[in-house]
This record gives sequence, structure tokens and C-alpha cells, in this order.
Amino acid sequence: MLRPRLTTPREVASLQGRIRPLMRAMKRAYQRAIVDRPFRDQFGLLDWEETLLADVPGYDWPSPTSRLDFFYVSGTGQLGLTEYNAETPAGAAYNDALCETFLDAPAVREFSRAYEIMTLPALPGVVGSILAAWQEFSRGRSRPRIAILDWDDVPTRTEFELYREHFATLGIEAVIDDPRRCEYRGGTLWVAGKPADLIYKRVLVTELIETCGMEHDVVRAVRDGAVCMADGFRCKILHKKASLAVLSDEANADLFAPDELEAIHDCIPWTRVVRERRTTHGGETIDLVPWMLARKDTLVLKPNDDYGGKGITLGWTVDSAQWEVAVREALAQPYIVQQKVAIPSEPYASWADGRVHVLDRMLDTAPFISHGDYMEGILTRLSTAALLNVTAGGGSTVPTLVVQPR
Repeated sequence: MLRPRLTTPREVASLQGRIRPLMRAMKRAYQRAIVDRPFRDQFGLLDWEETLLADVPGYDWPSPTSRLDFFYVSGTGQLGLTEYNAETPAGAAYNDALCETFLDAPAVREFSRAYEIMTLPALPGVVGSILAAWQEFSRGRSRPRIAILDWDDVPTRTEFELYREHFATLGIEAVIDDPRRCEYRGGTLWVAGKPADLIYKRVLVTELIETCGMEHDVVRAVRDGAVCMADGFRCKILHKKASLAVLSDEANADLFAPDELEAIHDCIPWTRVVRERRTTHGGETIDLVPWMLARKDTLVLKPNDDYGGKGITLGWTVDSAQWEVAVREALAQPYIVQQKVAIPSEPYASWADGRVHVLDRMLDTAPFISHGDYMEGILTRLSTAALLNVTAGGGSTVPTLVVQPR
């Protein structure tokens, strides 16, 4: 991609202003879910996930660093939150590296003669959040030795190296390793031959448990409190896509303050867990499943816990028979249904096959959230495909620059 995404200070302030009450609503939902099992059942946790909830992570907020995935329509300010990534999401270090690269480009330097250009660093927010979790966990102990854990063959491994370099500038040793090589012995988790104090977890909890099991050394070390892990197992509550259904369901409205309800209404498209039930849509009572079957062109089906665009059905891209099959499958396993949102697009130039191509590309707005409270940095992903996800293929990322006339 040959140009960055440009936004304005006003748009950034508007986004931040809606994120803070939305995150307060997330906190209310999480706090209620921890102490109220019937309420928590709305999130669709599996039995092993329920087991892991019993272990206190050692810090208050379960997702020290997270990311909200919005579609933001510039000009109108319309927002559509399609996912809350509560499990140490990717992209912050890549975003900052891209910003530095583009700022050095001759075209951007020429542009800066007429416009002030500001960046929105994301990596320091991620690092600061996980180190704050460590301070809370350790009650102020010395600098930790950090283990960045994920599978050896993941495509984001180069981002781990950017983090390792950043930790080094802070005088903190960080190693990158596969969880399958870690050993828990003598009350200590050993990673790359040395004790680890803090895990910057990039492997997803579900993949860790499904691949290694509940008795794996990393899992036991975290559960015993021998090592701090950010983000911890309790992040699974809000990481479930059903969290958006919990916030937007009229049955839970009395849990939230007025400004939080306003943020929920402004940010979260109508979302429900797929099951046989009566609910409301647009102020009218509906029988959910028959209503879904009749309105495929305005709806999206998503698995409750997956990533990379896997398992998603966009109703307007399939015929009626395929949609009915997808709805029936969604009834058999945890799924959500969500209202289609407006997807913005802009012309972007790219270099491919030895020449420049200018195409309209759909783009999202994915701010990183620190301490479950405020925005630090924005990831922008582009795609020409209806399903906008880099992991799913066909997508790219560009840095987000904030500009205003000099």
C-alpha cells in the first residue's frame, strides 16, 4: 500500500469520547458476570473456561490490553462495533513501525509542509498496560523477565521481535518461545532455560488448552500464581462475541448508566445470541429464528469464539438455502447474529505487478485499549473482500496519521 490512512483530531476525539463510556459498560458486565452465574451464562462459556475463572489473575481488569474493531464512517461519525478482542490482540507494533516508515517517505514529508502530522503510537500502550498488570501482581517487585509465548509457526512472529527490541530499550529481558517448550518445576516456569516472571500471551487461550490441555506446564504455573500472564484466563468472558449481545440486549439495560446505554446504542449494532427465543428489534417484539430466516440480506452470523473470519456467514453473500443451513448450524453451537453495518471505503493506491493500482478499499477502525479504559493507537485494515480480516487473506494494514492544516 502506498499511502497511509488520514484522520483528524476531531474524529479521534469523537471516537475516544464514545469509547470511555462503552468500556465502563464492559466493566459493569464483567463485574456482574464474575459474581452472578445465571448472568454469566449469557456469554456461553465452556466448562473448562468456567474452571479457569476460579483463578484470580492477580490484577483487577482481566484484559490489560485489548482492541475494539469498529467500522467508522467518516463525516457522519457512524460507528459499528463488530468485535471486542479482549485477548492481547496483534498489530500494535506493526502499526508503529509502519508510521515511522511512512513519515520518512518523501511524499509525506512534502505533505507536512501544509499539514501538521501526528501519530497515535500503540506499542507503548500495550507495553505499559502489561507492565502495570505485573506491578499489581507482584506488588512492586523488580523488573520482570518476560516470555512472549506463541506457536513457532505463526505469521506474526516478526511482531514479537519488535516487542523484544522495545523491552530491551527499557532494560527488560524478553524471550520468544513456544509454550510447548516451557517447563514448570520447583514452583518456577522455565522459558528458554531461565525463570520467567511475566508472560506476554499471544497464543489464544482456546488454542493453548485444545493443543496442550489443562495440565500443561504453562497453565499450571499461571493457576498456581507462579507467573503473571497478560491477558489472563478471565479475559475469555468479554472476548466471547456474545459480550456484544449481552450489552445490547434489552433484558440487561437496567445494568448500565444512561451515558453507557447511549454509547452502547451508538457503537454496537443490534446483536443477539442465536437461540429459540422472543426478543426485540427496533422496538418491536420478534420471534428470533423465523425473523432471521426472513432477513438474511441484513444479517451476519458469527461463531461465539473464533478469529480470522472463520465460521462467519454474511447473509447477503449466500442464497436462501445456504442461509437456512447456516442458521440451523448456529442453533446447534454457540453463535451470534448481528445487524449488518455500514462499511466505509476510500481509494488507496497499491504497488503490484510492476505498476500502481488505485482501488476503492473497505477499511476498519480498530483502536487499542489500555487498562480497559482509553484508546492508545488505531489499527487500520484494508480489504477489497466483503470479509475484512487480514488473517483471512486479501487484506493489508496501513498506519493511521492524524492531520490538520498548518
